Amino acid sequence: MNQIAGRGIGLVASALALFCAAPATAADSHDADRSHYLAPRAIETPIIDGIADDPAWPQAKWRAIDNIWLGPELSDADFNGRYKVVWTQSKVYLLVEFVDDVLIDTHRNPLEQYWDDDCLEIFIDEDHSGGNHQFNHNAFAYHLSLDNQAIDIGTDKQPRAYTDHVQSRWQQHGDKVIWEVAIDVYTDAYRDGASDNQPVGLTAGKIMGFMLAYCDNDGSELREHFVGSEFAAGDQKDRGWIDAGLFGKLELVEK
Repeated sequence: MNQIAGRGIGLVASALALFCAAPATAADSHDADRSHYLAPRAIETPIIDGIADDPAWPQAKWRAIDNIWLGPELSDADFNGRYKVVWTQSKVYLLVEFVDDVLIDTHRNPLEQYWDDDCLEIFIDEDHSGGNHQFNHNAFAYHLSLDNQAIDIGTDKQPRAYTDHVQSRWQQHGDKVIWEVAIDVYTDAYRDGASDNQPVGLTAGKIMGFMLAYCDNDGSELREHFVGSEFAAGDQKDRGWIDAGLFGKLELVEK
């Protein structure tokens, strides 16, 4: 299945929907009413083990993943989720807690229809610039699979593995999944295939674009739901993989 068609939209239709639906003004490249999350500096670096017992996690506030971008209404037993963010000088750390009644990873090739398996999608725009990032690294949209591989589209318009950008581990705890992720943050100067790419250092006051979503499949050929942390207006609610203007604001703070 074609990469773009597989996501349920054609390239031309995507572009038209993007420019027609985006409500940002000329002075602001972001949609209106974006969230503003204050991520505290971690008092101790979290251990990425899928267990939420690190001293840093109580510092941060929960934010819900509750905006349905694709699919019909769903029950809390089918999926419900929330997340927290903290940071250190070198990485952003993510704690995700969710309920998903069926966990599925049927596409064993990580570069094929990765969005149609259960996966966590992490959107990061290092300089909060917004704008198009479909085939460039103005922002990243990491599709983090159940086998902890991170996939996004490269500048060659093909899916690529960016698994070295993240450290990931999840565990089942009763009816909940706890997923911890450590993320290196790269600028839009990132070059696919280059050996000298370096993540940026992080400091208090830095503002990035950020958004989280979950692709939920309960046994169909295609995912049944796509649920995100940001409200999306218009018909093209799943346009975050193209448009960084949909992202919320992530601000790094001391406390």
